[in-house]
Amino acid sequence: MPAAGASRRVGGPVPKPYLNLLGRSVLEHSLRALLAHPGIAGGVVVLAADDNEWPRQPADLRQRVMATVGGRERCDSVLNGLRALAADADDWVLVHDAARPCLSLQDLSRLIDACRDDATGGLLAVPVADTLKRAGEGGRAIGTVPRERLWRAQTPQMFRHGALRSALEQALAAGEQPGDEATAMERAGHAPLLVEGSPFNIKITRPADLAFAEAVLTARNGGGSLAAASPYADQEGLVG
Repeated sequence: MPAAGASRRVGGPVPKPYLNLLGRSVLEHSLRALLAHPGIAGGVVVLAADDNEWPRQPADLRQRVMATVGGRERCDSVLNGLRALAADADDWVLVHDAARPCLSLQDLSRLIDACRDDATGGLLAVPVADTLKRAGEGGRAIGTVPRERLWRAQTPQMFRHGALRSALEQALAAGEQPGDEATAMERAGHAPLLVEGSPFNIKITRPADLAFAEAVLTARNGGGSLAAASPYADQEGLVG
């Protein structure tokens, strides 16, 4: 789990993985969502070099994963995590964003079940529902992009340890910085499987996303109406 980013878009003095979300850090929610699956043997959380918040996380959580230091970009951090992980080349690994605290056990299980017998592996993703516009000068629309066959990539992304490590190393050696693991695998000639996930599996990138995550988790625990609390309800197709 890469958790070494600078969190520039969220802002504020608290790093994004450690923002308070219903009494727990965002990172704790994201880690526990993965560790809840009985097939997960353990993991690595990849932290910033100056991280001083990780030792304050619950002891039972820290005992189930190891920590290592990340790199300059996400791909560097993921590669550091793979190198630190005690795994064989054919072992499956999952990479999940520290800022995706709303992953459900159902979506995680669906990904694992779909990929375990696949030659390549795959990722959770959601078909694009909105009309997509191409922007020109002055922020004006100059065309419409067909949305058929377009998906929004999410995490976790699940690949063989050796294949993913090799794909990332090759990309970095070529001076490229793949934005996610599937991009590195595509570059290496693989075709990752797209497994439909949920629009609730959001990545927290802006302050409003934290309120949405609170609404998702509260509703999931039977504590309220998601449609009433979510600032993105209409956009995500949650109401109407």
